[in-house]
Amino acid sequence: MRYINLLLTFLFLLTASASAQSDHVSGDAPRWSIEKANNWYEKQPWYTGFNYAPGYAINQIEMWQEDTFDPEAIDRELGWAEDIGFTMARVFLHNLLWDQDKEGFIKRIETFLEIADKHNIKIMMILFDDVWDPAPHLGKQRSPIPHTHNSGWVQGPGRDILEDVNRHDELEGYVRGIFSHFANDDRIAIWDVYNEPGNTNDNTYGHREAANKQFHTLQLLKKVFAWARSENPTQPLTLGVWRSRFGAWNGENPSDPAAGLYNFMLENSDIITFHTYEGLKNVKAVVRPLLDIGRPIICTEYMARPYSTFEEIMPYFAEHKIGALNWGFIAGRSQTNYPWPSWEKHFNTEPTPWFHDILRMDGTAYSDEEVIFIKNLIKQTK
Repeated sequence: MRYINLLLTFLFLLTASASAQSDHVSGDAPRWSIEKANNWYEKQPWYTGFNYAPGYAINQIEMWQEDTFDPEAIDRELGWAEDIGFTMARVFLHNLLWDQDKEGFIKRIETFLEIADKHNIKIMMILFDDVWDPAPHLGKQRSPIPHTHNSGWVQGPGRDILEDVNRHDELEGYVRGIFSHFANDDRIAIWDVYNEPGNTNDNTYGHREAANKQFHTLQLLKKVFAWARSENPTQPLTLGVWRSRFGAWNGENPSDPAAGLYNFMLENSDIITFHTYEGLKNVKAVVRPLLDIGRPIICTEYMARPYSTFEEIMPYFAEHKIGALNWGFIAGRSQTNYPWPSWEKHFNTEPTPWFHDILRMDGTAYSDEEVIFIKNLIKQTK
């Protein structure tokens, strides 16, 4: 769902010192060893699935907030996912929901996990997100801008907290509270702690982004990982690398604030996760050096028609047991079946082809052939 070019992203990995430890966080539980990570992954199925926002939700706040949380819709939609054969959903939380009503928020997460477990779907849970609207708010959310991709998604934390390092500690209760409650819950398979940290988002919403965003995100990440590790979760922690910044990744510009951010992400993740929306040739270029790291790999965002398709990418992921979580499932209020350029280019009807998403709100497939392909491939890997 982002403008991403990951080709050559991981050249950094080929030249970085294997002994570099300067950005490792301290805590009660250390980063998983390569052996522990691989032993864990051997016991897991080939995780296939999607980034999930219910069709009724324009963003993560609308998904979870008490007035709009809809277990019946979630049950129906995850039932469709089970029918296809998907085994994982990547799901976003938000710190404002904790501030608003932490007890109620926990109960709604419990309800969601019960539904997901009923449909044999494991959850990859995300606490923070640096992408889209930097000024989130509670209460009634905006209506979608017609025919526009992700016109209401929000960042968490918002700009007001992120750019003020003196306020970062306000998030400790949220992180510790979520982890202390769910750190041993096997319905949550993985913690993807922070989505696309440092993404400056191109000011899509017309709101000012956080000043020195990559610097401030790194300061927050160091605290978040220390808080999370101290709760001793049984699930692996990860941070998904998501775009190429040549000066940061290959060491040509170590003063770039992104360099420290990306190094931290790779040095502290128990398993390796990444995003790419490109075709197979470029995906292979990204994955080759990742395989050399020796840790389990999951692609946590991919598939943007026509740049890439399930038919092109999924067999390669299956061959290497690289987890495959595409962006989007239901073409609902988030409208991610429309392409990124819909912010600049006007659409009057749904695009051809769809950009993301698989099903319409009534559960019918955008492409029957595509769904049949996904079902058959998943069956072949079991």
